[in-house]
Amino acid sequence: MSEQSTSSPYQSSVTLRVNGTPRTLTVDHRATLLDVLREDLGLTGAKKGCDHGQCGACTVLVDGRRANGCLLLAVAQDGSTVTTVEGLAPEGAPLHPLQQAFLDRDALQCGYCTPGQLCSAAGLLAEAAAGHPSYVTDPAAAPAQGPVVLTPEEIRERMSGNLCRCGAYPHIVQAVEDVIR
Repeated sequence: MSEQSTSSPYQSSVTLRVNGTPRTLTVDHRATLLDVLREDLGLTGAKKGCDHGQCGACTVLVDGRRANGCLLLAVAQDGSTVTTVEGLAPEGAPLHPLQQAFLDRDALQCGYCTPGQLCSAAGLLAEAAAGHPSYVTDPAAAPAQGPVVLTPEEIRERMSGNLCRCGAYPHIVQAVEDVIR
């Protein structure tokens, strides 16, 4: 799992476009995307929480869709575009509107889950704009091929894969609402 070349039968070269930058790495076939991001690329925003895809602390965007980095093998992501919380607002740029809204609404306490929450919120905004329904989307009210209206219930459902042990959920929903207004 490093940027050095190896001839091991258990490693392969992959190219990922991470936060807009192409990165070619040699990865162990058993390495998760989360481990490669954190350990090989030094992108420690995505957190290792449960390591079983249940808490969402490791949420990143893969080809624009939310994904649990701990459940994806890095070798299977060859050619993918990955956005981590670091890529939402590159260094020196203004904060992403979601990051600013989380700060304004105090939508974090310990902050451990916040990177995953932010990536998940960015993903949900894109998914709703593309018309992807959720479990709570009213089929009668959903416009065909149009954006889904993000009610607090929709936001809660779409963020349900991200756990916050501090219980900042009401503020997280308000922060997402601030961005869609």
